[in-house]
Amino acid sequence: MSASPIFEANLLFDSNVPLYYQLASIIKRYVSAGILAPGDLLPSEAELCKNLAISRSTVRQAIGALEEEGLVSRRQGRGTFVAEPKMRRRNENVYSFTSEITALGLTPSSTLIEFDIITPSQDIMKMFSMNTNDVLFYRFTRIRRVDGEPLMLETSFYPQIIYPNLTRELAETHSIYSLLYEIGIVPASAVDSYEAVKLTLEEAQLLGCKSGSAGFFHQRQTMAENGEIFEFTQSLIRGDRTKLEVALHKNGVVFSRTVSKT
Repeated sequence: MSASPIFEANLLFDSNVPLYYQLASIIKRYVSAGILAPGDLLPSEAELCKNLAISRSTVRQAIGALEEEGLVSRRQGRGTFVAEPKMRRRNENVYSFTSEITALGLTPSSTLIEFDIITPSQDIMKMFSMNTNDVLFYRFTRIRRVDGEPLMLETSFYPQIIYPNLTRELAETHSIYSLLYEIGIVPASAVDSYEAVKLTLEEAQLLGCKSGSAGFFHQRQTMAENGEIFEFTQSLIRGDRTKLEVALHKNGVVFSRTVSKT
């Protein structure tokens, strides 16, 4: 597939934007512009690595991110294809901070401030519907930024057993969802809860606002396609930059979260 337009992609190797995200964005742009049409076969991993001088890990992260958005579909033994419009799903179904913020025309970024392997509390175990005390968990905390400004303080929990070799370096340089895609864990659904809170002095300092400012305490359980919970997150979100909206329709409920520019 030497004639693929993707081979002409101009990746910036000295940019702060991860290569996988650059590649995914280029493919997404080609799909939007009609350069890549529904049903088109994408180049193989080997072809993309050779023509773009990138690693297989980079390619897999990019394809995983596109599959998460429903823009491509992988078919066993046949390759990866541009998805038909009816197969594309909206981002309300499965949370992706990067996709959500990018769709708003803003620039997302994250800073990892804590990374630990812990013995979980009983409350955390309940969130994963686990009864055993033998499972260790990854716990890491990130400051999520929009256009360089702090928006969210997010702590995530994952059972170590699902990805035994996760390191701080991987968590800093890779999308966790993309790493999980490589081992067959695909986010399929999630349960959210929001609670209005006042930020403490320490929380406000990390989020760049005043102590006592209004915020949202957000919790999420994320399930894989087999129904098992593989992720639990707790987040503090600045209330001065975030608006929650719920639209009621006869066929269901649509929830959306918007972020204002500073």
